[in-house]
Amino acid sequence: MIRLAVDGMGGDYAPEPIVKGTLMALEKFDNIEITLFGDETKMAPFLKQHPRLHVMHTPHYLDMGEKDPIKQYRTNKELSMFMAMQHVRDGKSDAVISAGPTQALVVGGHFIIRRMPEMRRVAIAPVIPSFDGKGRILLDSGANVDFKPEHLLDFAVYATIMSNKVLKIKDPKVALINIGTEDSKGRDFDKETFALLKASKDINFYGNLEPKELLTTEANILLSDGFTANIVMKTMEGTAKGMGMILKRELKSSIFTMIGALFMRKGLKRFKKSFDASEIGGALLMGFNSVVIKAQGASKENGFFNGIRQAKEMVEANVIGLVTETLSKKEAVEE
Repeated sequence: MIRLAVDGMGGDYAPEPIVKGTLMALEKFDNIEITLFGDETKMAPFLKQHPRLHVMHTPHYLDMGEKDPIKQYRTNKELSMFMAMQHVRDGKSDAVISAGPTQALVVGGHFIIRRMPEMRRVAIAPVIPSFDGKGRILLDSGANVDFKPEHLLDFAVYATIMSNKVLKIKDPKVALINIGTEDSKGRDFDKETFALLKASKDINFYGNLEPKELLTTEANILLSDGFTANIVMKTMEGTAKGMGMILKRELKSSIFTMIGALFMRKGLKRFKKSFDASEIGGALLMGFNSVVIKAQGASKENGFFNGIRQAKEMVEANVIGLVTETLSKKEAVEE
């Protein structure tokens, strides 16, 4: 049985979509057991009895606008997110899922779950939409700004294993986000990283990738430092939102376009769905001793369900164990 800890109070609309997504997952998967942490009085209207659901009550939870998560951790260990993470640290759950503040989840990961000895840094790795519908892993999307090339190689190895075992992509390709495709492009950091990735036998290196190819590239893993990748991610989100607004405006511009929209309803729904990252899952906080999934703060029940599904699949595939084994072998060869 896969045991999952869920922060029931994290997210913009908690607890309703969190509780409903949790119940949806329990009905869908018969090999998971979930412990839900949060204010039972607020969750009660949406809760249903289930033999594999356990509720741990706490009236304390983090505000989505929390600016000092380190202080919150030091002063109140009874916050729902931190209690869920402690459940994992104590060996009572195999993974944690939360839609709460990202930085608080990073803080809890470092102080409670702890970083894998084989991983020298932690990355935020969302699965972003792609033209073929399979999704692409983008990292680091904001956990760190300053990196060494060796850190990005660690991330590439981890993401390769996740892409293969969870996204079911055979021999996934790793691309380095850069301002051009030529080997000599970019900053010194990019050139050094390029050389290191190209020499690695643990990944399938695709080469440099320009941002304009993000949605259509054959590469499965898109790699950069936290500053660059975060800008890429937010630019994609803003572009998708802007395209949706323009499309909606144009479809309402005349009686003829409104009639046309009625005939295109199914296609428009598929168009919208193809840009919805919540259809794929949450962002993985890559580098901790256990699986930590950050669902979108605005997650609805289906989005949170997919975050739980993603965590389940990562535990089933033993991603943490495989990463530990691969990086340990790499370090032994380097020594």
